[in-house]
Amino acid sequence: MQVKIEESWREVLQEEFNKPYFGSLVDFVKQEYVVKTVYPKGKNIFNAFNLCGFNNVKVVIIGQDPYHEEGQAQGLCFSVPDGIPIPPSLVNIYKEINSDLGKPIPQSGDLTRWALQGVLLLNATLTVEAHKAGSHQGKGWEEFTDSVIKLLNEKKEHLVFLLWGSYAIRKSALINREKHLILTSPHPSPLSAYRGFFGNHHFSQCNNYLVENKIEPINW
Repeated sequence: MQVKIEESWREVLQEEFNKPYFGSLVDFVKQEYVVKTVYPKGKNIFNAFNLCGFNNVKVVIIGQDPYHEEGQAQGLCFSVPDGIPIPPSLVNIYKEINSDLGKPIPQSGDLTRWALQGVLLLNATLTVEAHKAGSHQGKGWEEFTDSVIKLLNEKKEHLVFLLWGSYAIRKSALINREKHLILTSPHPSPLSAYRGFFGNHHFSQCNNYLVENKIEPINW
């Protein structure tokens, strides 16, 4: 199957695209877009990959689901387009960056600038029905994104995985700690941020690790 995706990703994922489960997933997603309101826009389903090619990945942040209200989802976990109110979890991410690195808190929730620097903003599920969180879970997306994590783990070295919350932390089972840095903490959601997300210093730890391995750090 030919999938419209950035070239370096297409090369490493072509085998995945040819598997039966992926064909079934594509059929399901196409039908959902025909009969329901689904986010993000079709052209943005693989936005995280298109903005951050396989060869450029330095950091992986794992989310669960796209935002499911109008105008929010843009194919990057935790990110919303410019002009959309910044979601509470991202507000808390910005607060931690401010505390950790002293950087001013941005007025925009668009994280495209992170993606262009090598941060793969990967949701485990890449589509969602409007107003129905989790509605496209269990349809094949998780198998696909787990394969993405396994490929990154296998084919690259010295990546930083930022895993926030129990769902993302479970993905650490797919990652070799000898080759990569795994940083875990509670989720930045207002429900859990005060249980250890605030003060985790993940952003400084991430950049220190990159510098130690002669990799350009991220301008958070």
